[in-house]
Amino acid sequence: MKVYPESAGARAPAGFLTKPFRSRELQGHAVTIQVAPDDCTGCGVCVEVCPARSKEEVKHKALDMAPAQARRQHERANFEFFLQIPELDRTLLEDSTVKAAQTREPLFEFSGACAGCGETPYLKLLSQLFGDRLLVANATGCSSIFGGNLPTTPWGTDAEGRGPAWANSLFEDNAEFGLGFRVALERQQEEARRLLLALAERLGDTLVRQILAERGQGEAAIAAQRARIRRLRSALAQIPGPEARRLESLAEDLVRKSVWIVGGDGWAYDIGSAGLDHVLASGRNVNVLVLDTQVYSNTGGQASKATPRAAVAKFAASGKAVGRKDLGLLASAYGHVYVAQVALGANDAHTLKALREADAWAGPSLVIAYSTCIAHGFDMSQSMAHQRDVVRSGFWPLWRYHPGSDPHQHPFQLDSREASISLHEFFASETRFAMLERSDPARAARLAALAQADASERWRHYSALAGIERSVPSAETPAMGSEPGSGQNPVPED
Repeated sequence: MKVYPESAGARAPAGFLTKPFRSRELQGHAVTIQVAPDDCTGCGVCVEVCPARSKEEVKHKALDMAPAQARRQHERANFEFFLQIPELDRTLLEDSTVKAAQTREPLFEFSGACAGCGETPYLKLLSQLFGDRLLVANATGCSSIFGGNLPTTPWGTDAEGRGPAWANSLFEDNAEFGLGFRVALERQQEEARRLLLALAERLGDTLVRQILAERGQGEAAIAAQRARIRRLRSALAQIPGPEARRLESLAEDLVRKSVWIVGGDGWAYDIGSAGLDHVLASGRNVNVLVLDTQVYSNTGGQASKATPRAAVAKFAASGKAVGRKDLGLLASAYGHVYVAQVALGANDAHTLKALREADAWAGPSLVIAYSTCIAHGFDMSQSMAHQRDVVRSGFWPLWRYHPGSDPHQHPFQLDSREASISLHEFFASETRFAMLERSDPARAARLAALAQADASERWRHYSALAGIERSVPSAETPAMGSEPGSGQNPVPED
């Protein structure tokens, strides 16, 4: 999707579709949603979620599936023109709404993941929100295979050459690997600040003070700091000596960065769980995104500690007998960790809010994202609708735990409603549950009853937690680079 001044579409080829962009903040702009004709996998998810229906023809929507061959050549011309339209200035619309966030250029696209994959939409959204300043430590798994196993990568750059810095590590050490990103960044920021102060007389105290005092997190603050860094580079170019050259190499680190540790449930719940716990306990400003498919998807759907009771998976052929690990609740027990459990298809605004809150929280954050997978055994064109149903069934409540120092706050926030459909109804829609009912009906009924009890008890427990006041003693919200152990230099006084 692109939003652009109406004049930018003046030379569009015949048949290029556009409509006015409705926004109080942005007048005189148009919007186009364009299919990439040679990269579309035909999964049908975009058609399934499209809300715009024809008033004249019931089954006709703004997006419909049609034979590709008849449209491909025409859409190639449209797509080429679409790519030439400049991206919207990120400072014009705040990304606090889904509509505004989707005007941002995605810096993750054309991944080659399975058609209808439930993991990739979270990464796309992450890249739209923070991609121009994003560092990603990616655990081995589906997200590392579709993220970087080929000569090309889906992680891209914008017109300024900025984009996510991405690297893959192993199951067993990815959390520590990502923590290293943050520690290294803190050291570089600390050194840059030291050099700024050392060169303050030659650079100008006002510029140095403005750079060191920057605490904003929005796009306007990021843009203003980048403008100051450009002024800094110009001034440094006139100063000889190794200190000036060293500061030139570190100047970009004075712009706020967003560090994300990404992986699946096989990593976060199982093989890398000890490292993840260590990182969350560290208090460092890192964000963790768990793409939870409830199985080791990359190796064919093996059972993990995230696999729910009654599900059939590799090494759980007769249905998993025990309940799933509640990773989010374990993390929230620390008190200082921001935690959210989200499902994009069930509530996209909630997912957006959780990612933004996680990034803004100065300590460790954990976002657990329900991710549909072909291993679940359903029509993947219904991927987003399926996420809605998993929340409606009570299996996956949406919630956030937002720490703070107010002794009367309620940090645990239950953001979804009580179940409106039975868990059995949801189980019947997925092969991983239904196949046990065919092979061993008695065991399936017993495990399904226990799974329903799990969901009911979980809701009761979460409801109780939502009513509890809790604070983080001496909680602070340090600014960029001033996390525990960062050794941030103070801002010079007037």
